[in-house]
Amino acid sequence: MSRVTVLGGCGVVGTVAVKALVSSGDFSEIVVGDINLQKANELVSQIGDECLSSFRVDASDPAAVKEAIKGSDIVLNCCGPFYKLGPIVLKAVIESGIDYVDVCDDYDATKKLLEMDGKAKKAGISALTGMGSSPGVANLLAKFCADHMLDEVDSIDILHAHGGEPTEGAAVVAHRIHSMTSPIPMYLDGKYETVDYFGESGKALEEEIEFHFIGRYRCYPYPHPETITLPNYIKCKRVTNLGCVIPPRYYSMIRDITRVGIVSEDPLTVGDQKIVPREFAIAYIIQQREKILKEENFGEQRGCLKITIKGIEDGEPRQYDFSMASIGQSMGEGTGIPAALGVILMKRGKITKKGVLPPEACVNPLDFLGLMQEYLKLDKMTGGESPLIIESIDKDGNIEKLEM
Repeated sequence: MSRVTVLGGCGVVGTVAVKALVSSGDFSEIVVGDINLQKANELVSQIGDECLSSFRVDASDPAAVKEAIKGSDIVLNCCGPFYKLGPIVLKAVIESGIDYVDVCDDYDATKKLLEMDGKAKKAGISALTGMGSSPGVANLLAKFCADHMLDEVDSIDILHAHGGEPTEGAAVVAHRIHSMTSPIPMYLDGKYETVDYFGESGKALEEEIEFHFIGRYRCYPYPHPETITLPNYIKCKRVTNLGCVIPPRYYSMIRDITRVGIVSEDPLTVGDQKIVPREFAIAYIIQQREKILKEENFGEQRGCLKITIKGIEDGEPRQYDFSMASIGQSMGEGTGIPAALGVILMKRGKITKKGVLPPEACVNPLDFLGLMQEYLKLDKMTGGESPLIIESIDKDGNIEKLEM
């Protein structure tokens, strides 16, 4: 018997992860834990597999988390926003002595999670944090390139653009606002620095990026945790993370609302009511999103993660671009599938280091890439084709497409 509990299991990311875990056949029990029990029950009924069950859990309540995960071999945490819920959940999981995977993409939450490393080691558990797309796949592709392709790494630039998902939850929008209002960590010229999203230091990093299949978009600093973890495991001078949401008109609206400051979490009295500006802003953004997508005639959801790694190979400058692009697949797939693969690798004994660790510290990139190909063979949507595009660029700018 093997049991995994997926917290936030009927959210955008959690739903994809649950389906991927079911299709793998590695677990005899998969528990969908969510604060919305009705939605969790609907997901269990929709999938219709006998290994599935549901459980109501409030991830902000440590006692409720412990009750939900009791008897599990692994916990997959997909509950956001992570800057609020991540530390609460991991503390409860460590105290329960259960192995753990999450998709945390908030750098400040990641720092708090990594500070629990000693407690996790003492409890004898493996806790893999940031096992999504960025962070997650980005970390592993950078590690693969550093280990197997380049002799020396100079810079790692992580770039992402996506949009048009069928639904966008409040936690996703809250994460974006949090990303714009927090000091943003970057690793520049061999040292850690922070930049201001709306300030001159942030503007200096903005860049127009060409993404496979989806086009060219302006990308902005993102406070994702790769910039604080990768330099600890890959010797280099620079690690950055830039991204955007498409269409640009939608992302500009979020930027404008955040810039003018209508995102405070302190309640205001309006008439006889108490209103939290951030909650109002998030509700307004979600409402306007549908209108913008229709007016822009946006079409299918799409996205691309691009990792550009520069360094030295055989004594000469070399650049590798890794791109994972998709049309018709959502952020849920991009994050939920890697998370599920991380859980499966842990179940199969491929992740054994104890403590709280980012992907590049405890996951063998070749194990992950092999499992990804195995999963794609089960996925009728892809026909078994790899979504990974690798390009090698020499010192003269000549581009060669490579295959794994």
